[in-house]
Amino acid sequence: MSLRLQRGFSRACILAAAAAFALGGAPALAASNAPVPNPGDTAWMLTSSLLVLMMSVPGLALFYGGLVRTKNMASILTQTFMIVALVGVLWTLYGYSLAFGDGGSLNAFIGGVGKVFLKGVDASSTSPTFTPGHVIPEYAYFVFQMTFAMITPALIIGAFAERMKFSAVFTFIIGWVTLIYFPIAHWVWAVADPNVIVDAATELAAATTDAAKQAAQAKIDAATTSVGWLAGGLAPWMKGTGALDFAGGTVVHINAGIAGLVGAIMVGKRIGYGKEALPPHSLTLSMVGASLLWVGWFGFNAGSNLEANGTTALAFVNTMVATAAAALSWLLTEWAAKGKPSLLGLISGAVAGLVAVTPASGYAGPIGSLVLGLLVSPICLFFVSKVKNALGYDDALDVFGVHCIGGITGALATGLLVSPTLGGVGITDYSNIGENYAGKYDLVAQMIAQGTAVVATLLYSGIGSAILYKIVDVAIGLRPAPDQEREGLDISDHGERAYNS
Repeated sequence: MSLRLQRGFSRACILAAAAAFALGGAPALAASNAPVPNPGDTAWMLTSSLLVLMMSVPGLALFYGGLVRTKNMASILTQTFMIVALVGVLWTLYGYSLAFGDGGSLNAFIGGVGKVFLKGVDASSTSPTFTPGHVIPEYAYFVFQMTFAMITPALIIGAFAERMKFSAVFTFIIGWVTLIYFPIAHWVWAVADPNVIVDAATELAAATTDAAKQAAQAKIDAATTSVGWLAGGLAPWMKGTGALDFAGGTVVHINAGIAGLVGAIMVGKRIGYGKEALPPHSLTLSMVGASLLWVGWFGFNAGSNLEANGTTALAFVNTMVATAAAALSWLLTEWAAKGKPSLLGLISGAVAGLVAVTPASGYAGPIGSLVLGLLVSPICLFFVSKVKNALGYDDALDVFGVHCIGGITGALATGLLVSPTLGGVGITDYSNIGENYAGKYDLVAQMIAQGTAVVATLLYSGIGSAILYKIVDVAIGLRPAPDQEREGLDISDHGERAYNS
């Protein structure tokens, strides 16, 4: 089975190496030769974690806050900050373990409880990167992944902004990250340790007996199947071709976007929607928030390489050019269609570009990323204007139209743009040690894998979110009373206002 280069590694590969040792093989890395973290990689990963945290607070909070009405500004800020704090606690207690722990026989679908309360994680434990022989401190990997878990559910609240009770948001988020986000993160980002694969492949090449060859191959098979089911291409129709998602097109954006759409429909429309103007109260703050998102996104995408090297620079450049192209594309498309270019359109285009390039950022070339940015904005603009108006759902801050649709566009485009003929980096197969880990790119197989990841995320998150919304509605209710909604959630939920004048 070819191993596709992806970010994130399952802790299960450690057990696979231990099992191989028990069968008589040498351990993947002898203790005396165990790699140590590179200070530059460590510094970059901690810096990236700070950048991704900045995307949530204050970036997303200000972006969303400026788009709602004045009477709901404090509400959206409080919800965003609360989600960051809440998920940080849940991730530490059990989320990291569920996403990247060992699930035994269930490893393809969910991590285990071996790292609950961070059991076994300390200052000396390490996590592998994409380069054999390289590692980073596990604490650095833990906190980096934490910031992704924080921002993903925060994206959802924009879809039902201004009309869901704080207590309902709080309760829904606990269930959603536990039952939806943690499993999907495992499906896509729990992949094999390249150190185990390379060591076993070296043993296989040097083996002179059938028994030795079988033992080495068993190590490779164990490591490449002890992964998330989308990462390993474990569905029969995927034929071992893993889905590519460098920094979160499926896990973050499609996942949050479809959950937001379901929420917007189930919560219902804002009072006055379609009958009165509901304009943003401060495009200035939204522009500041969007700018912070763009800057923070370099940690999001370039940090997802887990090292500071040439691929990190590639992801950085792709993030820059795709965003610039998408912002310009939205501006020009809107200008041509409506006669005036808008600030809201400009920053919406930037976010759409950031979303679309996320899964492709470490796989595509700069020109492919630029083209992706140019194409995604008209697609998203069509959904946030034509489709939303035609279907009549109230996705208040266009979470579905930008994040879900942009994420789908990027996820599918990744399967194309990874191709070396289109300037992409190609496929990595760590068992192919004789050709610099070069793997075979199969367009049809890769697009089937990408499509599987998209559909699986839409179905699991969409259906699961609907069930969770219903449970919360029955238990405590989703919406405030009509008079409270008219007064604004700042007062009804929090007893305070964002502005005193």
